[in-house]
Amino acid sequence: MNAANSCVRRGKAHMQRSEAEHVLRAAAAIAQEQSFVVVGSQALLFLLQDAPQSLLVSRELDLYPALHPEKSDLIDGAIGALSSFDDTFGYHADGVGPETAVMPGDWMQRASLHYVGELTVMCPELHDLALSKCVAGREKDADFVRELLRLKLVSPVVLRERAALLDVAKYPVAQIGDWIERRRIEAGLHS
Repeated sequence: MNAANSCVRRGKAHMQRSEAEHVLRAAAAIAQEQSFVVVGSQALLFLLQDAPQSLLVSRELDLYPALHPEKSDLIDGAIGALSSFDDTFGYHADGVGPETAVMPGDWMQRASLHYVGELTVMCPELHDLALSKCVAGREKDADFVRELLRLKLVSPVVLRERAALLDVAKYPVAQIGDWIERRRIEAGLHS
């Protein structure tokens, strides 16, 4: 595929659930694993029956094998960004690790399991997922959290409660709380 066509494919809007499942099946074949943790915005494809298109802007699925996260590098190399898989389909895996998405230590107690054929997919609860975006604090994360708040899919109160569960020695919890408050105001929500 030439560069111009590749850009057109990459510009394709919104990852679909079937595409996320395709990435998972490919990752399972590469890593020889059956269970994965999916973090990042595309976890919404599993968390919500009809995820709003305004939240599905990424063309990558952030994942790692639940039992052997070290195999993420294999996945990233084979079907990650700029791979032939990405060039062919216009979406890809982003092999990450357990440390990638910063969430409260007890997030797994709230996580949900989803099944794609024989594969098991673990996704953080929506507030934990949103908190990981609050910690990252990039512009795209602000857009994502603002939209979650605007659509009332997450509560700013719960986000602040979850932020308070983070290790204050490692993370600027007060600043994360302020960041959440700015997104709440931008989303037009009353306190």
